[in-house]
Amino acid sequence: MISTKTITARVGPLICAWEMLLGMAMGSDLAAGEASSAPSTVLDRLWIWTHPVGAHNGIDLGGGRQGKSRMKPVEGAGYLGVANLYFIHFPNNPPVSEFRQYAIDFRPMKRVVWSLTGAGGDTSPQGREAVLKLAGEFPNITGFVLDDFLHWSVLADGRRTTDSLAKTSVQPVPASMTPEQLRALRERTAAHGRKWPITCVVYTHQISPRILPHVDQVDKVAMWTWRSEDLVNLEANFEKLRRIVHPKPILLGCYLFDYGNNRQMTVDRMKRQCELGLRWLREGKIEGMIFLASNVCDMELPAVAWTRKWITSVGRQPLDQVGTK
Repeated sequence: MISTKTITARVGPLICAWEMLLGMAMGSDLAAGEASSAPSTVLDRLWIWTHPVGAHNGIDLGGGRQGKSRMKPVEGAGYLGVANLYFIHFPNNPPVSEFRQYAIDFRPMKRVVWSLTGAGGDTSPQGREAVLKLAGEFPNITGFVLDDFLHWSVLADGRRTTDSLAKTSVQPVPASMTPEQLRALRERTAAHGRKWPITCVVYTHQISPRILPHVDQVDKVAMWTWRSEDLVNLEANFEKLRRIVHPKPILLGCYLFDYGNNRQMTVDRMKRQCELGLRWLREGKIEGMIFLASNVCDMELPAVAWTRKWITSVGRQPLDQVGTK
């Protein structure tokens, strides 16, 4: 039998996180029918990237151990202590018929951004219609995301193509939708007097003017570094992307696990992502930071533990210390 003291010790921190999340949600403009208000702290700019339960089971934790998670998206948010959530579907996971139940689960969240293209670039007219309908029903759905949308890389035969070569092509790169389809979709998201911005995922190995025919049709860009060893170039890659997509807002994607190498993210590399992201927030260079993913938050990874403490230490810093460049 488990004692009351043991139960309290186990669930106490999670209850505190939930109290904080509910407080932030209640303090937002939801009661007035708006999903978001002007952010007042760094925490308002922090997001968690989520998938259905177990989506990343089997990742290599080292020492012959494989990762296994039972954490739901909202639980992951509570665990990290953030109130903003990205939800990205996998092919038929969840089925479109279950989307609304997920939206109900997300009601405690302050802001939700939902995938129109999911993992691997998966998308369908039926799925997109369902998400657009949910956005009209649930006021905390504040935007949409295109995950793995661009099916192209500047890497070829192990060598990086030059920007000058990339500029010579006006042909759109392969993607989940054509620029024309994306333009029509964006027009639909601005219907009925309310606009839901679309964010497109761009990996650092996709930074090139060649992506502009598609990126021109979205509102924001989320930059991700697929392999952790490339984080040494994070500042240079960010400035390169910024020059190409300006003046579109950029969010910094921060992996909690080194998926490109199927190994744990080191604390030093996690620290680099977070500290640069915080500096860019203060300078007004980025709109927010996204931590990926909920599916590793209960695997007891050192990078996750460090990030939780970091969020606690910086999250309540006033946003008036953050620039607006």
